[in-house]
Amino acid sequence: MERRLLGATALASVALALAGCGADRGVAQDPNARVTTLSILDYYNNQPDKTLVQAGLDTCATKLGVTLSREVVPGADLISKILQRASSDTLPDVMMVDNPEVKQIAAAGALAPLGDYGVTADGFAPGIVDATSLDGKLYGLAPVVNTIALMYNTEMLAEAGISPPTTWAELRDAAKKLTTPDHYGIAFSANATYEGSWQFLPAMWTNGGDETDLKSPQVAEALQLWTDLVNQGSASRSVLNWTQGDVKDQFVAGKAAMMLNGPWQFPALDKFPDLKWSVATFPVNRPGQTVTTPLGGEAWTVPITGKPASQRVAAQFVACLNSPEQQMEFARTRFAVPTRTDLLPQFAAEVPSMAAFTKQVATARARTGKLSTSWPKAATAMYTAIQLALTDQSTPAEAFRQADES
Repeated sequence: MERRLLGATALASVALALAGCGADRGVAQDPNARVTTLSILDYYNNQPDKTLVQAGLDTCATKLGVTLSREVVPGADLISKILQRASSDTLPDVMMVDNPEVKQIAAAGALAPLGDYGVTADGFAPGIVDATSLDGKLYGLAPVVNTIALMYNTEMLAEAGISPPTTWAELRDAAKKLTTPDHYGIAFSANATYEGSWQFLPAMWTNGGDETDLKSPQVAEALQLWTDLVNQGSASRSVLNWTQGDVKDQFVAGKAAMMLNGPWQFPALDKFPDLKWSVATFPVNRPGQTVTTPLGGEAWTVPITGKPASQRVAAQFVACLNSPEQQMEFARTRFAVPTRTDLLPQFAAEVPSMAAFTKQVATARARTGKLSTSWPKAATAMYTAIQLALTDQSTPAEAFRQADES
């Protein structure tokens, strides 16, 4: 889930620490040794994710005949834990990594290529393969992913006689008509963090904008959409500070008729049985465009520990977590989307509330797919430009130029 977004400085520190780890990992392990235990590190510390993920881990442990030693830390503590483990040459056998971080950790030489153990990503969604590959080698597999889409209050739209918007023009019009003294037409996050950049990507990418050229007209048009929604009063100026959790709170409280958010909010929405809502794919600017949204989700990786037998079994464990059966189980229970594309039609049919997200995953992109380890710089420029435009310090066309100079 897109809940923890790592800063560039912290990620760079991890890469440096991992790159500095020596080859001496302690007592050498017999490559043919029988492996009975695997150590695991992840940040699924909140319920129900902690228990749901544990069920999948236990399933694969049973299949491989191993016991697990699992350490679960809060998301904000994962990087410090990796640093601590790296400095003492005690990285776990299996490590969960947020997908945008895989490339940089792999570039530091800390992860084993899964292909060395016969594990491939054949049949997986291209976006997530891009996120977990570096220089043609696969370093992680994600059983499930998520993205963001347009969620809306069905009763508010019905009362206003409005259908879910499919174009930006319809979105502007619908948001304006849905705005009343009691609620705004739409809510989204435009804060000065990677979260604000993440929420901007559907507009930028769907319009043909690209992180390799943030000064293009297509990117400016996307920022103009955000600016229009705020300036016409259809979105609160508080979007400048809202997190995605804040956006959800506005929607639940009936203060927003539509919101841009992800399926990890479903459990919170379901606590309000009187709230009637549904999900639509993100609108396009012009007919013929392909909706393109960012991929969120975590990959399971095999750190280089100097224990060849354990690394081999760890790779088998990662493969098991990504089996069709396990992907479907995780997807059903955790409000996420399988990464094997042949599972998508079945999953969308079984879980209709996830249909829009499932459709978008097929064309979704990895944030690090084009810029690799340089992604954090682009993300910072994005949220800086968004802040400049929404605070009327710059026009959308000039915002990215100013952000680049700041």
